[in-house]
Parts: sequence; structure tokens; C-alpha cells
Amino acid sequence: MLKKLFVSALVASMPFAAVAQEELSDAQKAAAEAAAAIQSAPEAEAPKEPAAKYWKTSLQTKLDLGQTSLTNWAAGGYNTVSLKTFIDANANYSKGEMFWNNRLQLDYGFLYSADKPILQKTDDRIYLESKWGYTATKNLYYSAEFSFRSQFSNTYDYPTPSRTLAAGEEYTKQEWKDARVLKSGLFSPAYTNLALGLDYKPLKWLSVNFAPVTGGFVIVDNPLLRSSYSQPLKKEYVNAAALPTLDDGTTIDGKVYKAAKFEFGAQLKVDFKVNVNDNFAFSSQVVLFSDYLDKPQNLRVNWDNRIDWKIAKFFSFTIMTNLIYDDDIIIQTQDDIKAGRAGKQRVQFKESLSFGFVYTFASKNY
Repeated sequence: MLKKLFVSALVASMPFAAVAQEELSDAQKAAAEAAAAIQSAPEAEAPKEPAAKYWKTSLQTKLDLGQTSLTNWAAGGYNTVSLKTFIDANANYSKGEMFWNNRLQLDYGFLYSADKPILQKTDDRIYLESKWGYTATKNLYYSAEFSFRSQFSNTYDYPTPSRTLAAGEEYTKQEWKDARVLKSGLFSPAYTNLALGLDYKPLKWLSVNFAPVTGGFVIVDNPLLRSSYSQPLKKEYVNAAALPTLDDGTTIDGKVYKAAKFEFGAQLKVDFKVNVNDNFAFSSQVVLFSDYLDKPQNLRVNWDNRIDWKIAKFFSFTIMTNLIYDDDIIIQTQDDIKAGRAGKQRVQFKESLSFGFVYTFASKNY
């Protein structure tokens, strides 16, 4: 009896076993297909690291306009128009222990006033700096720096013409031109320097560069200006009893002076730049130079300061000051001319205040 029951149960369970076997076979088949699909799928690429960027560049441009118009103005005055432009371009490279910083500053401006029917230059500067450095120790770098400084065009003083005016008469444009006195010009002067030394950067906003080996040239291309910038005499005139003069017998012929003078000495340069916030920045640079070959105790001083205050998105307020003292530059004032005196060394100072349109091209890193 038990045997019959076992056989009956076995026969009854056979259909279920067949179904289970079929489902197991389907599951194995699906698993095999999934494994094959995984094996044939391409391997996922690891995310690429961003490419290293070593260069950082920027370009800032500024345009200042000014205008005054007077009609029946009892208090008096003159109609004027002024224009001033400024460009500041930077290209800086940094990789590992080496850096290379480059900066070009260009200024130019002029003024037209009805009292003098001529364009008078108010700003004119070309200033190029290029500094290479390599890490010596923390915050200290071996450095080599090149600089060039000059201007674009002639600069004149405009003393009042000597002719006495009749009532209601004004000087002509030609009379103003005849009375003007040339002070400088393109490559007259121009200063070039190559300085080798150490660059110390204790803070991000402060750099102190000392170059005990600095050589360069003072170039005065215009012969009429060479004596004003103390250029040396040409060899054949060094021991001459008297220097040749022009036909009027008053002005020394500039052709007896050399167009370029070599200088070799030491230079100290301090750069200070602070961005208080996105709208306010202050920068200052002091350059001191001592010429080993000619009166090393007399330092040449250049001190530039600049304040930029961004008032609106495209408008800014700027204050600039420039101070120069150079023992080789002889300055003759109008009082000296009237008294018949020769000029002498003087501190030169310029200050400008401007409001105008400013645009900075997006800084790029690559």
C-alpha cells in the first residue's frame, strides 16, 4: 500500500519538476546573456583631469573725455576739449618654480583750449616691463628684468609770445608755435635696462627686486635735446677748447653729443598692489637707480602711484601721480629764461585726476 502511494506521489510531482526545470533553464540563459553583454560593453573612460593652465592674460582700456563750452559767460573762461586714453596689458606665465611676468602701459592725452588755438599734449607714456624668475628659496627668486620707458610724440612748453598785443587782439596760431619750447620726443629720451638680481615676494601684494648688476642705455635721438639730458660729448669734442654753435651763436649744436649713453649700476624696485575689493585698487612702484660709472651717490628716482575706483559697471574714477628726480636732466623754467640763467636739476611731479569709460577684456587662462 505504501509503495503504491509513493509511486502515485512521484507521478503527480513530475509535471511540477518539469516546469521548475524549464524556469531554471530560462534563468540560466538570461544570466548568460547578461554576462555576455557586460563583457562586450566598452569600458567606461576615466574622467580626464583639466589641462594645466600656465598663462594668465588681461587687457584694460580707459577713455576719458572732457568738454567746457561758454557762451556770454560774464565770469570769463575758455572753451576746452580734452581726451585721454590708457591701455594696461598683462601676460603672466607660471609653471612649477618658474614665472615670467609681462606688462605694457600706454598713456596718451591732449587738450584744446580756445586761448591757445593748438593741441597741447597732457599725457604721453610708453612703459614696458618683463620679469623672469626662478625659485631660490621660499619667497625668494633669482630674477632677470628688462624695462623700456619713452613717449610717442614731441612735448612742448608754450610760453606767452613776446609780441605786445593791442586791445582786443589775440596771438595767432603761428605765434604760439614759434614761441613753443621743445622738451621731449619719441626716443628723446628713452631708457632701457636689463637688471639681474633677486626678487623677494613676502606677500602676494608686495614685491622687492634688488639687482646689483643693471646695465642699460639712455637714448636721446633728437640732437637739440641731448645737452638737456646730459648726454656725453663725442670723442673728438671731449677736449675741445670751445664747442661749435649754431648760426645765431646761442644754442650749442646737439650733434656734438652722443645719441646714447651706457649706464651700469644697481637698481632697487618695489612694487605694491592691493585690490581692496572688486571696485577699488591701489598700486605703487618705486624705482631707484645708482650708476656706478657716473656719480653713484646721485640716485635716479621714479615713483608712480595709481588709484582706480570703479563707480559703475563701465565707469571709473582714477588718480595718478608721477614723481621723477634725475640728476642728468637739466630743467630751465620761464623765470630762468627771463633772468638769463641756465637750468638746473629739479624734482618733476605730475598729478592727474580723471573720470571716464573703462572696459576690461575678460582675463584668460591657458
